[in-house]
Amino acid sequence: MTFRQFTVNNVIRNKRLYVAYFLSSLFTVMVFFTFAIFAFHPAFMDGSIRGEVLYGMSIAGGIIYIFSFFFVLYSMSSFLQSRKKEFGLLMMQGMSTKQVRLMVFMENMLIGFFSTLGGILLGLVFAKAILLFAENMLVIDETLNFYFPLWAIIITFVSFIVLFLFISLFVSFILRTRKLIDLIKADKQSKGEPKSSVILAIIAAILLAAGYATALYVEGQGVLLAMLPVIIIVIIGTYLLFTQLSVYVIRQLKGNKRFFWRKTNMVLFSDLSFRMKDNARTFFMVAIISTVAFSAIGSLYGLQSFLTKEVKEMNPYTFTYSNYESDDSLIQEHTRTVEETLNKYDIQTETASEELNYFEVENSGRPEVLISKESEYNRFAALLGEERVDVGKNEAVVVGDSSTVMIGAEQKERLMDVPIVLENGERVHPSRLISTVVMPEMFSYYIVADETFDALPDPVETKTHITWQATQGSEEAIIEAGGVLQNQFSPGTFSAIDYSIYTINKSFGPVLFIGLFIGIVFFVSAGSFLYFRLYSDLDQDKMKFKSIAKMGLTEKELKKVINRQTALLFFAPIVVALLHGAVALTALSNLFDYNLVTESALVLGLFAFIQIIYFIIVRHFYTKQIRSAIY
Repeated sequence: MTFRQFTVNNVIRNKRLYVAYFLSSLFTVMVFFTFAIFAFHPAFMDGSIRGEVLYGMSIAGGIIYIFSFFFVLYSMSSFLQSRKKEFGLLMMQGMSTKQVRLMVFMENMLIGFFSTLGGILLGLVFAKAILLFAENMLVIDETLNFYFPLWAIIITFVSFIVLFLFISLFVSFILRTRKLIDLIKADKQSKGEPKSSVILAIIAAILLAAGYATALYVEGQGVLLAMLPVIIIVIIGTYLLFTQLSVYVIRQLKGNKRFFWRKTNMVLFSDLSFRMKDNARTFFMVAIISTVAFSAIGSLYGLQSFLTKEVKEMNPYTFTYSNYESDDSLIQEHTRTVEETLNKYDIQTETASEELNYFEVENSGRPEVLISKESEYNRFAALLGEERVDVGKNEAVVVGDSSTVMIGAEQKERLMDVPIVLENGERVHPSRLISTVVMPEMFSYYIVADETFDALPDPVETKTHITWQATQGSEEAIIEAGGVLQNQFSPGTFSAIDYSIYTINKSFGPVLFIGLFIGIVFFVSAGSFLYFRLYSDLDQDKMKFKSIAKMGLTEKELKKVINRQTALLFFAPIVVALLHGAVALTALSNLFDYNLVTESALVLGLFAFIQIIYFIIVRHFYTKQIRSAIY
């Protein structure tokens, strides 16, 4: 058997460890290849969306490539740590240090070559499905037809072969073999009782509590000012949480005899402090990477939801025309243009028009304030299916503006303290505050009875306002007609809400798509880190549970201990990441004064579900390996 054959067989024999490394690398290559397929797609190269998407794709590809380097490097270090005894046995048989390095180099290049090739082939298999998914998510007009991505294949293959070559050379160069006796007994040497500092454990708790409290307390622009300090505090606190606080808590639990001696707790906690200490850096890295994935995707999704909802709330009508001009012939011409376009696209609507009158109101904080007749307001309310308003003769109703962000709550309520002065000098005081989206007004305004309105002085400004609420017509036709009309009129004159939302989604589509893929890469890599750490201790776990089984541990108890142990090690960093992500998205809600509970729950719940499925699969094979060594 040649040395080359020996290296290939060595990879096959260690397939349990290499399979996660291989599949994760394969997935990373596939994602990078997917971005390359988009970047060189003819629709992007020749179409109008080239500039919108290619820049983001390039940045995303660079991020994935850089992250892949550190991921592969970390994976290799995990393999080398778990194979110390194997290196010792090989050196005992006469293998030199140079040959050990050459073996590691050849192994990594073998895995790198096939994972690169497999990632490209898998990307080609699912290319059409991914293109269809992207076509809908990116909200583009061009069709992303399948094509043979020659340049994408070349760039992906060359990029990752170079990456694996560089890492293989780097790892084999820095590889150091210790004394032979240390390598042979690597899995039997005592690590000593893990130590933790009480002071550092307390500092960890204080830092995390302070970071969370600050992020949840600050609002508005204060979120941006507090962001960097909070991030630094939470990162330091997370590191101390896994290296100090977790070990301290476990030692305290072990010191509680009633708890430690209960059922199988002794088996569970006997080496848990060792594992927490050994895996502290891995847990820290997984927690931070997962937090970045949660926060990035949640922020992008939340920002898109926020913008689309704000646009819809500020103007709930399908089509809106506003004009400050007093030229009736011009307004009639514009109205005919709208009606003809709607007929062309077979869109039926209900129409309402009104003269919006703005008055000078002292102490209102604005040059003019809209005051609407009760009858006019109720006519528009009926168009939207909103509740009617009944206003007494000597009262006024203040309506909070439809925007929840652009104008603060204190400005919404300000008009409640400002009375309306009639032409005869009488004052009408506001009696209540309501919040609706009936009138197309960005700021707060008044509703008064018709008789009261007639007693007002002359308005300082009047605006003609016409709305069309679609009752029949396809969504595509409404969007297309809105785009045609909105481009015909000067900015601010005509608004097509569905077309506006379409343009927002079109702008956010590439960003969301890129963020989603990067987040998935980070999250899968984080899960792979946990897989590596769990399986690197598998041989020791087999010996430990085999010895305990001889002392009377039943199969049911064994399964219980393994489930708890793997769950603690698997979900400890993920739970921390979910908490970090929830706090980060809550801070984002405070920044925009917008409730992101639904978006946050959807993003965090999806990732938690994926992690649970991943855990169930890993636990199944891990338990199977332990049981095969005992029974």
